[in-house]
Formats: sequence, structure tokens, C-alpha cells
Amino acid sequence: MARTVIGAVVAVVLVIAGYAVWQVARLGFGIQRSDILEGKATGEEMNILLMGLDSRLDMNGKPLSPELYEALQAGDATDGGLNANVLMYVHIPADGSRAVAFSIPRDDYVDLAGCPDGVCKGKIKTAYGLAFDQENRRLVNQAGLSAEDRHKQSRDAARKAQIATVEKFLDVSIDHFVEVTMVAFFEIAQVVQPITVCVKEDTVDTYSGADFKAGEQQINAQQAVSFVRQRRDTSNSKLLFTDLDRSRRQQAFIVSLLTQLKQSSTLTNPVKINGIVDVAQRNTAIDSGLDPITLAKTANTLQGGNLSFFTLPVASFDNVDGQDVNVVDLAAIRATVKEQLNPPTPTSAAPASPTPTPSINGAGITLDVVNASGRDGAAKAVLDGLAAKGFTRGKASTGTATEASSLAYAAGDADRAKALATYLGGVTPREDTSLSAGTMVLTVGSGWTAPSGLGPTAAPASSPAPSGSAAAPVDATGGGVSGPPPTALTELQGSGIPCVK
Repeated sequence: MARTVIGAVVAVVLVIAGYAVWQVARLGFGIQRSDILEGKATGEEMNILLMGLDSRLDMNGKPLSPELYEALQAGDATDGGLNANVLMYVHIPADGSRAVAFSIPRDDYVDLAGCPDGVCKGKIKTAYGLAFDQENRRLVNQAGLSAEDRHKQSRDAARKAQIATVEKFLDVSIDHFVEVTMVAFFEIAQVVQPITVCVKEDTVDTYSGADFKAGEQQINAQQAVSFVRQRRDTSNSKLLFTDLDRSRRQQAFIVSLLTQLKQSSTLTNPVKINGIVDVAQRNTAIDSGLDPITLAKTANTLQGGNLSFFTLPVASFDNVDGQDVNVVDLAAIRATVKEQLNPPTPTSAAPASPTPTPSINGAGITLDVVNASGRDGAAKAVLDGLAAKGFTRGKASTGTATEASSLAYAAGDADRAKALATYLGGVTPREDTSLSAGTMVLTVGSGWTAPSGLGPTAAPASSPAPSGSAAAPVDATGGGVSGPPPTALTELQGSGIPCVK
């Protein structure tokens, strides 16, 4: 059962949209706090674990209203549990540079820190529930301890275990946490609905209630729950979903919502803003050291698309002790996270000859890039490089493999297209009367050698990276209607309306 973490980014959302800081401060006054990470924060950077619980209860362990259970379409108080079904590690650097978020598939088979309930290896999501059970049983007969205090202490033990397990798995340090319940997502979606999302193909799932048409569409809160929960297509047995697809759905929803909030008047509407804050206060817990005002001061890193969501890959699927699990390459996961947290500084070799580089100006040109090279990340790498030269980012997609590269342009744009083709080298420009003025489509073939700074870093798809090495990211919106494979590290940029499986 997938849970989204949108409630966890409420404070950031408020600041991104430019709303008064006192509203963010008000969020800090009523929210649940925990001292389990006291003293761990060592600087201005923030390393946050977002946890979404597989629970049909509120933050105090109490049942929800019958109306909420009916709206959620997820059973009742007896369903679910205290597994951390959504785990996202977020790093916000102190220098205001690129922020990154890593979604961890819930069924990754890992070492559980502290062996809670005597279980030393299991699905990463189970660390929370096992530690809660262990502590709750230890405290059950403690004299003078109320049921409420026992529940609170057991939750803190669970948080410690889940945080320690993720730290061990990713080889990172976590100094803050945000925990949300299932109902938080639904209630926030109620406040801001309708929300625009995009899917690649018509899809139906009678279990989650999903029923979406291909392309962009506006959905209400109940449909939003189905959007992030969908795990199968009951109308098409060939369209298979994995937990990694659901992670990308969650990320796409967050990105779409952030985009919508920045473009709309939602966060200048006192009724709606109070509704968002009230939902967060009821359904969210954070560590005592996470100050919403401090978070507000660093939230500028999320502007201008300077945020990337990654979904960590799995090596294969297996069954262990009757449980379906994800087998992971631990060394590769750690190397991948380390590389994205500390990206190498690009270096430019001295030119072999004084041949001048043609001058190009992308102002007013929207560029789509089709990756037909067989190299992961080619389209994104080219868009990243050319966006810096003034081109407007268009679509990055994957096409049928070809050796030749071409640049299609509209009538009237021949001179600028030829200048771009010369700069790229080995690209044939051609006029396309179906294109609108100011639009170009670059097809990158396998025979193309990219100029410095534009080439993908990944090896061809037929040559997977060696075990233990960092994975190069591919576009989370790529891979056609089937989406990217589970063995790929996917990246989703933090702006726009992403179209996903």
C-alpha cells in the first residue's frame, strides 16, 4: 500500500509559494515533536528521512472516521500496520545548490539495525513496525505508564530503528525526520483539489479505484489517493506495475502539486492555507530539532527546478521465507547515493586547435530531444547543456534506435537550426513543415559524439554497469508506456507536470 509524503513537505511548499513566514512558524507550534535525534544536526545542511506509514490510524493510534475510511478505499482500522511503506531520504545542502531526494523501494531486502524483534534481515519497511512491537511488549506491564505514553515511546523506538536502518543501508547520516500518516495525503489533497497529473496510457485498477486516461487530467482528492496507490492494471494484464513505478507516481504527484501551487492562488487564500497547516498539525510528527523557520531559509534551493527526485534501482526480485523481496546491490546503491550527493565537478579539456565554437542563442526556441542512441541519459544530458544556452526545455523521450542524428526545425528557423547543428557536430538539419515556429526536435543517434558537457555519462543499455559501481540516472518519464526498468536509477526533475506510467 503506497503512501505519499506530500504532507511532509508542507512547510517547504508554503515558503516556495512566497506565503508569510509566520504561517510556517504556526505549523511548528501545533505539530507533534520527538527528541530522538536531539544533538545530531551538525551544520546548516539538512538530511531528512521522510516516512509514510502503512496505517489506517491517526498519529495517536486512534481509528479514523467512517467517512475517511470510505473515501480512502483502503479498508478500516484493522488493515495496514506500522510499516514505513514510503521512505524518502532528502538532502538539502547548506550552500543553496542542488537538493536531492531518494525514494527507497519498500521491499528492499536489507540488514535491519539492532535486529528488532530478533529479525536481523528483512524488508527495509519493516524496521519501524518490528521495533514498535518490541518496545510496546516491553512496556506493556510497566507500572504507572499510560497507554498513550506507551504508544508514544514505542513510536520513538520505531523511528530510531527505521532511521538507523536507512543510515546503514545508504551509508548516510540523518539528522531530521518527518513522519506522516495515510490520511494526511488525502486531507491535503482535499484542500488543494483539483490537481493536474499526467499518465502515459489509459489505465484502470479496480483495487485502488484508479481510472485514468492518457495525458494530462485534473483529479480530485479521492482520485489522487488512487493515483499514488495503483499497483496493477486490471484491464491490461501486460501493463505490469512495481513498487518503483509507484515511487515515481508519488514523486510526480509532489512535483505536479508544487508546480500548481506556485502557479495558482492557493497559497494566498487564507482558508486554504489554514487548511493545509491544520492537516499537517494533525497528521505529522517531526524531530524537535527541525525548525520550520530554518527549513524556510533553505527552501530557496527548491526553486528554479533545482531539485531532483531519484528512485533507487533493484538488481532483481526474489522470494525469501515466503516473502517477495527486492534484491539490491548494496555497494552500487551506496556508490550511487554518494555520487549524487557529491557530483563530480565537470572539467573541460583544452581545445586541440583554435577552431572557434559557433555562436548559438536558444532564446525563443523550445527544444525536444529524442534519445535514439541506446545510451541512458542522452536526451536529458543534451537538454541540461542547451538549457544553459537559452533554449527552453521541451520533452525528453526515447525513440527507435538509429545511428544517424538529425535536427528538425520549422520554416523560418533555418539559420538558427544550422548554427545549432554545426555546434552539435554530426547532426543533419532538416525543415519540418509540421512544426510550429520556434520549435525544434533533435534526434540523437548512436553515431553522434557530443560536444564537451553535453554527452551522457552512462554506458549503452546493452552494457550494464559493473556490480558495485554508481548507476547513471535515466529519465523517470522515459521508457515508453512500460516505464523505465526496475534495474535503472531514475531521475525526475522538480518542476512541471511529469507524465509517468
